[in-house]
Amino acid sequence: MTLSKSIYGALLALILIFSGCGGVTPVPTSTIAKVQQKGELVLGTSGNMTPMTRQLENGDVVGLDIDLANVMAAALKVKLTIKVMPLNQLATALANGDIDVVLSNYTMTPERNAQVAFVGPYLTSGKCLITKIPDLADDKKSELAEENVNIAVIEGSTSEAFAKALMKKATVIPAKTQDTAIEMVRSGRADAMLTDFPLCQATVFNNPDDQFVSIFSRLTYEPIGIAVKGNDTHFINWTQNFLERMDKTGYLAALGEKWMSIPAQ
Repeated sequence: MTLSKSIYGALLALILIFSGCGGVTPVPTSTIAKVQQKGELVLGTSGNMTPMTRQLENGDVVGLDIDLANVMAAALKVKLTIKVMPLNQLATALANGDIDVVLSNYTMTPERNAQVAFVGPYLTSGKCLITKIPDLADDKKSELAEENVNIAVIEGSTSEAFAKALMKKATVIPAKTQDTAIEMVRSGRADAMLTDFPLCQATVFNNPDDQFVSIFSRLTYEPIGIAVKGNDTHFINWTQNFLERMDKTGYLAALGEKWMSIPAQ
C-alpha cells in the first residue's frame, strides 16, 4: 500500500519533531536555542552561601549548585559562564535575559515564583540559628518571636524576610556575605546568624574552634529549586527532565554527600 505524498510528509515531520537527535533545530526563541547558538549557559548565582555557592578569593565559584550547573551545561554541550551578583538581583537579571538560569540556594518562594519559573525542589532546607548561646539555639519558632537579640542575616535572603516578619523584638543586621555574618557572631556583634540548614551545617563543620552551636530544627520549610524564565516551556521541560535524571541516577545524592556529608533530598 502506497502512502500519499501528503500523509508521508506529515509522518516524516512528526518523526523529525519527536526524534531525540537527528539535527532538529530548537525553536529560535527558546533559551536552549540561544544557549546553543552562543555556546554557553550563563548561570546567575550569589556566590555567598557555602556550601551551595561560594566565590573564592581567586574569583572561582564552587559549591553544590555550581557542580549541578556544570552538568547542565555539559548536557547542553556548551560551556558554563558564571555571573556572581546579589541575591535580590537574580530574578530581574533572569527576566532581562542577562542570565539563563539561577542556581543559588534559591528558595522557591511565592514572591519569586511570580517573576520566574521554578523546577524542583532538588533540595529541601529550612531555617536554623548559628550562635554561641546554647539556650538561643534551642528556641522554637514561638520563642524566637519573643527574643530581644541581634540577628545577622545575608542581605536579600529569605532569612532576612523571615527574621523581620517573625522576630519582632530582634534587631536584624543584614550582611553582604556569609563570612561577614559569621564574623558578627564570632566577635559578639550579633547574638546569632539566621540562615538555611546547609549553611548552618557547613558553618559549624568549617569553624570547629569557634564553638558555634546550632540546632538543626528546620524552623521553616524551604524548597530549593532551579529558576528559569517563566515563558519558556521548552527550557522548563528540559530542566524538569534533567533534574529527574540527576535524581534517579543518584547524582543529586552524591552531590549532597560531597558538599554536606548528607544526601540532597
